[in-house]
Amino acid sequence: MIVVAMVAGIMLTVAAVLVSYRILAGPDTLDRVVGIDALMAIAASGLAVWAAYTDDTTVVPAIVALALVGFLGSAAVSRFRVRDDV
Repeated sequence: MIVVAMVAGIMLTVAAVLVSYRILAGPDTLDRVVGIDALMAIAASGLAVWAAYTDDTTVVPAIVALALVGFLGSAAVSRFRVRDDV
């Protein structure tokens, strides 16, 4: 289990670095919104890996909260987004 958690942690860290680059270098706001949503999903996945590794279920509400905030944030930005080329 330790090896699986370490591999998952390394993969999530690499994914977070790549997504952070997309957030910083995104050519328009939709790229940044997708990047932030992906970063929220990576954070929730990291908490899920931690919960599985430690057999601690107290972080499950935090995982649900991160997923909800990520979804609602993306939905709100896409609803009230202004065109970039204007």
